[in-house]
Amino acid sequence: MDTIEAAPILQYLNKKYGTNLQTQYYNHIRLWKAWWRGYVKSFHRYYELDGNRKLERKLYSMKMAKKVCEDWASILLNEKTEIAIADEASSTFVQGKKQVTGVLGENDFWSKGNELVERAFYSGTGAFVLRLLNAPINASGTILRGPESRIAITYLDAPYIFPISTQAGHITEAAFASVQLVHGKYQIYLEEHTRGKDGLYVISNELFAYEDGSFRPLPLPDGIAPVINTGSAIPWFSIIEPNLSNNLPYSNGMGLSVYANAIDELQNVDIAFNNFVKDFKLGGKKVFYDQSLTRHNEKGAVITPDDMAQQLFLTVPSGNGLDDDSKLPLHEYNPALRVEENTKGIQAALDYLSFKCGLGTRFYAFNGGTIQTATQYTGERQDLVQNANKHYIVVERALQNLVRGILYIGREFLGQPVDENCDIEIQFEDSYIIDKEQERERDRQDVRDGLMQKWEYRVKWYGENEEEAKAALGPAVDLQNPFGFKQQQGDGNADT
Repeated sequence: MDTIEAAPILQYLNKKYGTNLQTQYYNHIRLWKAWWRGYVKSFHRYYELDGNRKLERKLYSMKMAKKVCEDWASILLNEKTEIAIADEASSTFVQGKKQVTGVLGENDFWSKGNELVERAFYSGTGAFVLRLLNAPINASGTILRGPESRIAITYLDAPYIFPISTQAGHITEAAFASVQLVHGKYQIYLEEHTRGKDGLYVISNELFAYEDGSFRPLPLPDGIAPVINTGSAIPWFSIIEPNLSNNLPYSNGMGLSVYANAIDELQNVDIAFNNFVKDFKLGGKKVFYDQSLTRHNEKGAVITPDDMAQQLFLTVPSGNGLDDDSKLPLHEYNPALRVEENTKGIQAALDYLSFKCGLGTRFYAFNGGTIQTATQYTGERQDLVQNANKHYIVVERALQNLVRGILYIGREFLGQPVDENCDIEIQFEDSYIIDKEQERERDRQDVRDGLMQKWEYRVKWYGENEEEAKAALGPAVDLQNPFGFKQQQGDGNADT
């Protein structure tokens, strides 16, 4: 199933919680998803007339919407991103010793998380949703500790997220829908994360049969409680979205697609690319033959000289019926491919698109195979650096909230010796957008100029802590007494 209909779910939530959630915003999400997939029916399908026939055609597309989101995901959450958790036991529980095991490793976080950033940037919103599997629950909905319990992470994009409440622009309560296929029929698993009067989160689980846009309640499977009291003010979900101010109405607290305001630019790219491809498609050599050079088979079909490999002709007519500039019985036509003009047109369209999506005006630069130097790269892409730093803020917050939720569940329900209140720092790898060697040389100059201490340099570039860096440099030299003379007591004269 492509995308579930938002209207029935929102109507159900409005009735259940007395809210007034609107459906209009999900129309924008459907359009953004179509561009992400690379085919928007209202734009990429067109018709041509061939005599009395109406022929359907498809516009050639570069599918740049998905490429833009892929590149933002590669910048913001990649294999070199590090989650530094101050408490060692907590860090080991969340990500193991080398960030590849633990809860994140079990849930394929680094791969699925990168995919979610991509999907959040196309749809405007993504969510990491935590679930506690195989946990015993008593009749009142209280979770009990169980030896088989484990934490699962679900990765959802905007079509499956339904905000219920927001505070200061952030989603605080929401319903999350998951689609499952059972014996050839679709079911919707709906989990609603709301807060009670005490501010603690309660999770309601419901199951529906989904057919032709309508919902019918189904009994929950064994082992899933209708209501779960988490006992926590920490949500079991974490929202991630582009750090953009939403200029569309009825958003319900949802975020904005990174190319929501660049639809015209996406169209421009595909129009330019379509013209490029069509010039090649229609640019093959055309050879016009005088009819006297052709033959007919027994069925009356015309056979050209090339069809019958004819090279020797005994008669040549005096006139061939072609244009006045040609007095020969055959005429070649070689259409211009306009490669240079088309290439410049596509490059200009890409420049406008990357600028509108925050990647900088020359992010997609095709310079005949020429690679830009690092200095050119950073000099021309200051807007990319600034926008990346802006998006880092929301990615960092989302990852910190996710880790705190994992640690709370681990301590409270899995009996792990972890601390959800410990310091959590996200260290982003920005060498994709910043020339590290150039930055390192600047730091060296700061050390020479006395603006940075040598131990600070070692901490930054050698990965040492302050104590290790100072020990590696040896004892500090007293500039007032560089030779280490001992001072005599009494008269204050140096001991020579």
